[in-house]
Amino acid sequence: MAYIKLLRPKDWAKNLFLLIPVFFAGKLFDWERALNLALGIGSFCCIASSIYIINDYADREEDKNHPVKRKRPLASGKVSPTIALVIFGILVVAGFTGAYIINQTFFYLLGVYFFLNMGYTFGLKSIPILDIFIIAIGFSIRVRSGGILGEVNVTIWMNIMVFLLALFMAIGKRRDDVLLTLASGTNMRKAVKGYTLDFLNSLLALVSAVMIVAYLMYTLSDNVIKQHETQRLYYTSLFVMAGIMRYLQIIYVKSDSGSPTKILYKDRFIQVSILLWMISFYFLLYIKQIDF
Repeated sequence: MAYIKLLRPKDWAKNLFLLIPVFFAGKLFDWERALNLALGIGSFCCIASSIYIINDYADREEDKNHPVKRKRPLASGKVSPTIALVIFGILVVAGFTGAYIINQTFFYLLGVYFFLNMGYTFGLKSIPILDIFIIAIGFSIRVRSGGILGEVNVTIWMNIMVFLLALFMAIGKRRDDVLLTLASGTNMRKAVKGYTLDFLNSLLALVSAVMIVAYLMYTLSDNVIKQHETQRLYYTSLFVMAGIMRYLQIIYVKSDSGSPTKILYKDRFIQVSILLWMISFYFLLYIKQIDF
């Protein structure tokens, strides 16, 4: 069980962002693209897990002071550092080999993601603001990779939306780190010194507002209307706003920002909002003839 936790399989859900381009293009169930996308997600999972391992390896002493992270396999001593490094090497080879076989451009993008996150692990995460930007860029790389593997165009507005969403969640996570630091009196991350609760609250309000506007601009853009032959995609913004408001409610009212992935797995309201958004968006792609 400790070795499975070392890979953080729950965080593999982030790699489903590779499916966003084909979903927005209305080609999610185009099985000719499915194999490449499935293999691409597998390669991304391998590389992402390798980064989680090396990050836990580098932070294992610091994590011992964290109320949650001290339970991680390396920090708790359930997995030895040597074995963790061996698993890291295997995952890196498997991930990049698979990516090279699938598509060389995807291979290079995955390389950028890997080295960017290695830089994050070994120093860049200690620089406030830059740390959350690196996290957001990682999601943009996922979406760009999904566009290449799915052979669909990734619009500027789509890239902006994903970047803002990832930035929003990263800010929420940093807010949780600040709350833990205030409660325990111990700095959980070096970058936390560059943040305050008021500053992060302001960032969340700013990014959430811009994110909603960006989504509306995407649904109302001429290219999207022309591509999907419908002007009604803006209806789906209702569920986007509901999901964002619920997330803000969780972190402000319940003071439970924590891991965005953890919240996604636990909160039924957000899950239903996402499901209804997906259904409504995909449904609207095929009712262009109906005038309402």
